[in-house]
Amino acid sequence: MAKAENFSVIGQRVRRVEGYEKVTGEARYIADIVLPKMLIGRILRSPYPHAKILRIDTSKAERFRGVRAVVTAEDTIKKPWGAFFADQYPLSVGKVRYVGEEVAAVAAVDRDTAEEALDLIDIEWEELPAVFDAEEAMKEGAPLVHDDKERNIAMTIDVERGDIQKAFAESDVIVEDTFESTPQWHCAIETIGSVADYSPGGKYTIYMNTQTLFNARYRIAAALGVRESDVRIIQSAVGGGFGGKSCDDNNALVAAILARKAGKPVKVINTREEEFLAGSRPRVFMKIYVKMGFKRDGRIRAKQTRVIADNGAYSAKAPAITGVASLRHDTCYKYSDVKTQAYLVYTNKIPTGAFRGFGNPSAEWAVEQAIDKAAHELGIDPLEIARMNAAEPGYVSPHGNRVISCELKQCIDMAEKMMDWKNKRANKRPNTGLGLACTVHVSGKRHFGDYDGSSATIKINEDGKALILSGEGEAGQGCYTTMCAIAAEELGVPIEDVEISQADTDLTTFCLGAFASRLTYISGNAVRDAASKVKQQLFEQAAEMLEANAEDLLSRDGRIFVKGAEHKALTVGDVARARLFRNGGAPIVASGKFDADSVLQDSTRYGNESGAYNYGCQAAELEVDRETGQIKVLKYVATSDCGTVINPIGAEGQVEGSVAQGIGYALIEGLKMEDGRPVNPNFGDYRIPSMRDMPPLEHAFADSYEPTGPFGAKGLGELGMDPTAAVISNAIFDAVGVRIKTLPITPEKVLKALREKGSKG
Repeated sequence: MAKAENFSVIGQRVRRVEGYEKVTGEARYIADIVLPKMLIGRILRSPYPHAKILRIDTSKAERFRGVRAVVTAEDTIKKPWGAFFADQYPLSVGKVRYVGEEVAAVAAVDRDTAEEALDLIDIEWEELPAVFDAEEAMKEGAPLVHDDKERNIAMTIDVERGDIQKAFAESDVIVEDTFESTPQWHCAIETIGSVADYSPGGKYTIYMNTQTLFNARYRIAAALGVRESDVRIIQSAVGGGFGGKSCDDNNALVAAILARKAGKPVKVINTREEEFLAGSRPRVFMKIYVKMGFKRDGRIRAKQTRVIADNGAYSAKAPAITGVASLRHDTCYKYSDVKTQAYLVYTNKIPTGAFRGFGNPSAEWAVEQAIDKAAHELGIDPLEIARMNAAEPGYVSPHGNRVISCELKQCIDMAEKMMDWKNKRANKRPNTGLGLACTVHVSGKRHFGDYDGSSATIKINEDGKALILSGEGEAGQGCYTTMCAIAAEELGVPIEDVEISQADTDLTTFCLGAFASRLTYISGNAVRDAASKVKQQLFEQAAEMLEANAEDLLSRDGRIFVKGAEHKALTVGDVARARLFRNGGAPIVASGKFDADSVLQDSTRYGNESGAYNYGCQAAELEVDRETGQIKVLKYVATSDCGTVINPIGAEGQVEGSVAQGIGYALIEGLKMEDGRPVNPNFGDYRIPSMRDMPPLEHAFADSYEPTGPFGAKGLGELGMDPTAAVISNAIFDAVGVRIKTLPITPEKVLKALREKGSKG
């Protein structure tokens, strides 16, 4: 239950602090950034999924009018880089491993000139056998994607907790099945882009629409062979990220290499086709075998999974994603005996990477269907099985995740009521069905070294306004508004009196960036710590001016006063000026930090990965047309435990947006590939949900309080995406008795399953 606190800003419906700039066109996206003498860069990409580069002749391109620089791997240090595994290059060295890989680049006076020059680069290729299926790639004798490796397996996981054989032996019902997910693209309205400048002193300044400034700086410096201090990353306004702008740095690297050679700034922006080919890395395709054991009363006794994850040609964040898909969901329900095996496999396809939900949607697509399958075999309401097994405060998962706040049961109860679950089950209409699934997500994750923290600096200007300096990545999700609200609440000032600076690695504090639903919890705590220290400085100065003790002061609406004597209040500006403009004066400024109480997982992947865990339950009612296979979602319900809701407008938007992407994942989206080549890399052929695809959606937030979070808050942004596909599939089974096991769930798949069911009688 929520701790009773009287908030003045927290919980209020406040407008986005950067909203005015965006709706008036004042926000500067990458396309808006123009530097003096700036050139336009374009990238030559591989037409082959696997081939040796025997020769590259750039002489004609270099002589072409308007061309200022042409670069290949020879213009790089040929050092691989990567978020987890260093296995990719800014420009291909020796051979290419997927269609779309960067081979060469041109900087010219305009885009048309650069495009024409690309056609003048002469490359001699030797095509190599390619492998496109992860299971085929695992076999002995399969073409090697990376010659320096004995096999195409990038990583394995093999974890067992408890006694899995005994647990299955003691189970009354065992269910098992195999499910396949699908690659899903982020489809942010703005594609990845950058503007790079290089100074003769050796410093790179790069404007990027990245979600992770300091991580990008680290990776880019490594790939360029320079110190991190020699790379400055400035975040532009970001037109959506969803994970896709958290790891692909080749765009910025190519811009930087071109800028160094040309001696002028260079802008490189992906086209939409390039975004599909090699830009935002799509969701990792997974094939998941799941086996679960249950007692007759519905209690989960054992769980076993085998995950085969398609890495694509390079690793990016897929190693961490595979780990999440293998282990995270064991924090959702209470059981102790688990076994998981996972294989991350190289193929000659587009590298995969981070997408909202990370590995959770793939895992929950499989595991939540297995639970639903068991419920039907046991003759127990799926909602009751979820409720009886749901995690609770104090639960420690088999892998060491320690749960402090958890209102999953409350979420299930709310979903039951909002869906009118019992009444609809009792009065079920033909071809209609109900589906339900639960989810767990983190509020940050400790896997970048032994650190899962953030920092922030707040200074009070002479007029009393507060300025937050933070290097976190605003990517459209509203984290700037959240941080301003937290600072305003702690300082006792209106949110209009708090501003936040543009993220810049040279000027703002160190932050890991926007991923793992971490910003509200991690950065929010750092901002509150800084604000608390600033408030102490304000109170010390005000106490001197009011001839009172600092402990007796309060702040409200930008005014500081002695308790019970608000009529003698000072403004924050009064106090700031008095502290500064005097002999020996000083500005009011302080830095704050926060590092979550989590643990870096050991070699067996045991350890509390996050400081707080977020929970949710979703339910759907839908109707299936047996003649066409069409699915109509009649009603959708999403309930969330995210602790204290900082800004209801922002929270509601996060839920609605993530459910929409979940609907796309479940029913619509999927890139079609032929011999490693995408055949629908555009918005004309790759469809994403529109308003007409969205069902009536109701959402609610649990009465929850996370004691380690800022004002009781924890993460939310990915929670709504995670269980949606399983919810839809479970409802289809309830409606017509067929279970679809591959994504997306299309009418054709439903019709095929119905025909197969009919032929079997």
